[in-house]
Amino acid sequence: MELEERARDSADNCVACTSCIAVCPITKANREYKGPKLVGPAHNRMHFSDESDYEETLKLCSNCKNCDITCPHGVAVSTLNMLERGRYYQQHPEAHTKTDEMLCHGFKMADMLAGIPLARTFANIGMGIGEATGIMGTMMSMGGVNLAPRPTPRYASTYFREWIKGYNQTGGKKRQVAYFPGCYIDTNDPDVGKAFVEVMNANDIEVIYDKRWLCCGSPLVVGGYLDEAREHAATNVSIILEYARRGIPVIASCTSCALMLKSEYTELFAQSEMKEAAANVYDDFEFLAIMQEEGTLKLPKSTDGKKLIYHAPCHLRAQGMGLPALDMLQEIGVNIENADAGCCGMSGNYGFRKENYETSMKVGEKLFNTIKESGASEVVCDCGTCREQIKHATSQPTCHPIQILAKAYND
Repeated sequence: MELEERARDSADNCVACTSCIAVCPITKANREYKGPKLVGPAHNRMHFSDESDYEETLKLCSNCKNCDITCPHGVAVSTLNMLERGRYYQQHPEAHTKTDEMLCHGFKMADMLAGIPLARTFANIGMGIGEATGIMGTMMSMGGVNLAPRPTPRYASTYFREWIKGYNQTGGKKRQVAYFPGCYIDTNDPDVGKAFVEVMNANDIEVIYDKRWLCCGSPLVVGGYLDEAREHAATNVSIILEYARRGIPVIASCTSCALMLKSEYTELFAQSEMKEAAANVYDDFEFLAIMQEEGTLKLPKSTDGKKLIYHAPCHLRAQGMGLPALDMLQEIGVNIENADAGCCGMSGNYGFRKENYETSMKVGEKLFNTIKESGASEVVCDCGTCREQIKHATSQPTCHPIQILAKAYND
């Protein structure tokens, strides 16, 4: 594998400066974790020479990317960690738990419920009753699934894929973009996708949804299902390239999905077409910022004076493009400040695991306190699971920045 060889070679660039350990939120919260340098670069200097050689504390890595962001020598720390985790499960597939299967394949349940009348309604009612009474955790544990004591995201009564099929888009439609909603926006929080469509339509852009999209694969990668993630990547890349040839950019509102499509596919699987496809993928506010530079974006003015606070997801910062959503919202007059308080601790499905719950909440303590002390009426964040964590820890309402922008267009 070309990429795996490159990733392994990057470990030799490590000078043991320990910058990655200094910024690792898991190392600070859980002293059992040896830190990214020791489970990634240092461990991989041996180039996986012994199949039985595996660092047990690698299971604590959340793949938040803070190590990659800070490394001064370009070591692919998180990629090394995920490749090692994937290698272990390829050799020991029996080590995968029922918790892994459930959390890493949430799209399967969502798709199944889509085909059964009222299934989502009854699923949501069942989750609500189960969580309120404590029965859900007990029953899940009896079935071998160990979830953290937190609310499970509810299914939307109408998925984004269903909504957009019947939505009459307005505007001049001078151009088109293809939208990659990702699993969470599609099945749990379609209002984010609706807001994106509204913003695009306000700028005479038609939004295309392609029913062939698969899960970006991020949950599969962190769960060690690398072969399956590779299959998802191949399908999504082929679709992205189709749009690239037609001059239609692909836009994502989920920062983890955007990171996967833009860089993780190439880093993990190192195929030339993946790098080519990445050039045609944009984060939603990254794309809006480009439009603004080109002079094609019609920005509204916000008249809502309520105080907001913004949390930048780790996977947004890992894309190295600043904080385009915060910048744009401040520019149109939104009263919003940057929390600038580090990782929330959720990291996709990491915080949904019972064994990670305490660490997850400890990682986010600084952010939670900052939000509570800010006096803000709502928390704005680009990542769905970050929003789930923030709601759980602070009881504050949350939203995606594209929803704030869409509201400004409609006011």
